[in-house]
Amino acid sequence: MKQIYFLCTGNSCRSQMAEGFAKQILGSQWQVASAGIETHGLNPLAVQVMQEVGLDISQQQSQLIDQQYLNSCDIVVTLCGDARDRCPVTPPAVRKIHWPLPDPALAAGTVAEKLVVFRQVRDEIEQRILALALQ
Repeated sequence: MKQIYFLCTGNSCRSQMAEGFAKQILGSQWQVASAGIETHGLNPLAVQVMQEVGLDISQQQSQLIDQQYLNSCDIVVTLCGDARDRCPVTPPAVRKIHWPLPDPALAAGTVAEKLVVFRQVRDEIEQRILALALQ
């Protein structure tokens, strides 16, 4: 079984959404996980925008990077520069991909304005995972 790991700083938004989409899109041939350099908890707005597209990520939990899982992955995707720069060294066989996406948790304004940013990032993640699935 192939393994993929989605990493960002706090494992609260981007990597959690990526995990949700990847489980749906990549299917049972892949073991999918996400983690962070730190754990910031699951962002409720990430849960909300994923529910809008029919995916429930509410049971996912914010996790720290598991070095053993990381080393056995086929693909590691970093979703922010911080995770890319601070990600532990991986064996040469691990394919690393970097998706420099804005952190929706840093969006300012009203809840409605923040949701716009969350939806943009969500949709970008979905498109990138769909493209990855075709490779």
